[in-house]
Amino acid sequence: MLTPAQALELILSRVTRLPDEQAAVGPGLAGRVLAADAVASVSLPPFATSAMDGFAVRAAELGGGPLPVAFRIAAGDRPRELPAGAAAGIATGAPIPPGADSVVPIEVVTEHDGGVSAERPAVGDAVRSAGSDIEAGQVVVAAGSVLGPAALAALAAAGLAQVRVAARPRLAALATGDELRAPGEPLEPGQIYESNLTAVAAQAARGGAEVVRSQVVRDDRAATVQAFADALAGADVVVSTGGVSVGPHDHVKPALEAAGVEEVFWRIAHKPGKPLWFGVGAEGQPVFGLPGNPVSSLVTFELFVRPALLAMQGAAVPARAVGRLATAVTRLRSRDHAMRCMLQPGPEGMLLMPQDAQDSHLIAHAAAADVVAIVPAGEGEEPAGSLLEYITL
Repeated sequence: MLTPAQALELILSRVTRLPDEQAAVGPGLAGRVLAADAVASVSLPPFATSAMDGFAVRAAELGGGPLPVAFRIAAGDRPRELPAGAAAGIATGAPIPPGADSVVPIEVVTEHDGGVSAERPAVGDAVRSAGSDIEAGQVVVAAGSVLGPAALAALAAAGLAQVRVAARPRLAALATGDELRAPGEPLEPGQIYESNLTAVAAQAARGGAEVVRSQVVRDDRAATVQAFADALAGADVVVSTGGVSVGPHDHVKPALEAAGVEEVFWRIAHKPGKPLWFGVGAEGQPVFGLPGNPVSSLVTFELFVRPALLAMQGAAVPARAVGRLATAVTRLRSRDHAMRCMLQPGPEGMLLMPQDAQDSHLIAHAAAADVVAIVPAGEGEEPAGSLLEYITL
């Protein structure tokens, strides 16, 4: 069996970057990946502004008698020349009047009838100089960045109405099994509610993908072949759950072969998710066969599908966080173990508190976990205090 690292390397080597497109800057771009460096149209701030409410002055003119207040200026007002020997009332964000070189906060000013006095400030005090955040022509957000609220705000502030982003991967999700029913339907003996499609759709959205197909497939060879053929015809990536073993009701592998999907690997040295399957469609689509147990599906998506979705959009796989194991755990001799944990602040960083039950069917337990920590394969115990990589759920 492949190690998880070998499996991920193979996946990323077979992923093709999607084309990019022009898109309007707005909240709808959250989670999209920038395809080209976004260059600021204006400097931020575009002009010198006040960092607080107070009075704009020439620093050298304070320290003697009161300065008369020549005028007051608010955010959005046009800047006016500050007369010699005078102060100007100023609001936070308002333009610094030409001639002024500092701002005295209103809290330290003594106001007199028609004038103000204060201790002499240093030149530049409470002044945000033009371009102190970024200069026009500089890169405000780099290509390959996943756009979040702060990045989108920076793009808008820098005057960018449109940017180039990678196309969203179109993802088809299939769940196999005669026993699966939609939530809300009555359950007959032997039936369960389908949950993997819900998780896959949510995880796909977090990975920047668009779910274009979501289907439960019966345990029937012809139905499975048809379902995969339809999925491949309209998607950039296909993710199925269940049916990847070799039992009499496991039809996924033969169906993928019939659909012309090249098998790249099957099975990895990892728990949960040992029967993970990966292949490539005739048109280059990544195809994932995830295990049917809900926790196995959840974890293998995070470890292997999400990095592929990011790579399809030109984004780098983010570095994993590191935490300290709170209690010793038993290693698996031949497999890495993605162990569900709660996070708790500790004196030397985040502590990883393993859940008491780790079986791959316990989705309600998994809902209470914060992360999965990767316990490397080996003999004996992973001691308390070990530093382990983890990914958030």
